[in-house]
Amino acid sequence: MPNEIQTLHTITEYTRFYGLPAPAHPLLTLIDLGAANRLAVANASQVVNKPIVLQLYTVFLKRNLKGLLYYGHRPYDFSEGVMGFSTPGQVFAVDESLDTTNVTGWMLVFHPDLLRKYPLGKKIDKYGFFAYAVYEALHLSEVEETLLDRLLDNLRAECERPIDAFSQDVFVGQIDLLLTYADRFYNRQFITRRTVEHDDGSLLSRFETALTGYFAQDAELPLPTVQFFADALNVSPAYLSDMLRILTGQNTQQHIHHALIEKAKRLLLTTSLSINETAFQLGFEYPQYFSRLFKSKTGLSPVAFRFSAQ
Repeated sequence: MPNEIQTLHTITEYTRFYGLPAPAHPLLTLIDLGAANRLAVANASQVVNKPIVLQLYTVFLKRNLKGLLYYGHRPYDFSEGVMGFSTPGQVFAVDESLDTTNVTGWMLVFHPDLLRKYPLGKKIDKYGFFAYAVYEALHLSEVEETLLDRLLDNLRAECERPIDAFSQDVFVGQIDLLLTYADRFYNRQFITRRTVEHDDGSLLSRFETALTGYFAQDAELPLPTVQFFADALNVSPAYLSDMLRILTGQNTQQHIHHALIEKAKRLLLTTSLSINETAFQLGFEYPQYFSRLFKSKTGLSPVAFRFSAQ
């Protein structure tokens, strides 16, 4: 049920929730799954099986995982593959039978704000392996696993260095390289396959595609409504909101607002548009309405947010 879905917004919330060491960087953490598993055993921690919405990106490579992991209320298949991905706003849950006793590998978790000022902040939405429509882990050869492990070793070494003016550039550059390799492996594995979807998963996937596509446009467009997406998906507004609420804990309007604020942040940090021009670019007729919504969602006015990132 929606009230049982917990949302984790920050890296610190994530590490606290799972009983992991505090992150060295506020926008990124790299987890050794074998070490985390040993820590959980030592502390007699139980596997968290309630649904979780992460407002974070994750890239993970899990070996020896036994049991079911759910991504968007559908099983994520680790029977052959080992590597998976998730994007902010999507739901994870695990079955009570999940056995992590012998799990090894790593998990990279990073906040969207890490990428906001970089080209990767926009490019990352185009990677298909982050979508709900993909629910089979990537199969990697031994050579490919070794290559990715080396990339993660470099990223881990950077995480262990004191933070300086170059840290974020290095983090984003290495994540960009990691995702480029993942895209190569993804296309090799899935290019000849068609995903078979159930009705609920298909609706969620199609909504996600429509929402991302709408806000990826650079043209000045009107603010999209719930009715707009319902019409595009050939369902009623009430049905769309009910389905999204059941699957993700958020209704259609909340998803629209989240995507809108993410695009607003990108415009504020990557363009010289004034606040009023940003509001008009996003489809607001009155800039004060944009400023009010932005502050209610982020805790900062658009001006304060832009200033805080300088």
